[in-house]
Amino acid sequence: QVQLVESGGGLVQAGGSLRLSCAASGRTFSTYAMGWFRQRPGKEREFVAAINWSGASTPYADSVKGRFTISRDTAKNTVYLQMNNLKPEDTAVYYCAARGYDTDTSSALRDYDYWGQGTQVTVSS
Repeated sequence: QVQLVESGGGLVQAGGSLRLSCAASGRTFSTYAMGWFRQRPGKEREFVAAINWSGASTPYADSVKGRFTISRDTAKNTVYLQMNNLKPEDTAVYYCAARGYDTDTSSALRDYDYWGQGTQVTVSS
């Protein structure tokens, strides 16, 4: 069983930065592929970024490429999402997710087995 707890959300002005953290439990965290997704108001949950077990593969959604960076610290069992140059359209609840049975990245919600409770990010114009 894996538990994921997100933190770091909040209110920020457009152009600002936030760093989200996702603390994971589980003895085999180092083998999980991890992902960040978001759900904007009135929209379906969508892929933001993912990272494979080694950190060598980090795909991003086109809408955040060049502004967001995903990383992981295996020693701390934590995944991060550094968000720079935030825009009002980035306002959403951000969710951390883990693939419990595969080490490769995926942009598909259905491929993730464990989810956090979400953290709100609000970007004002």
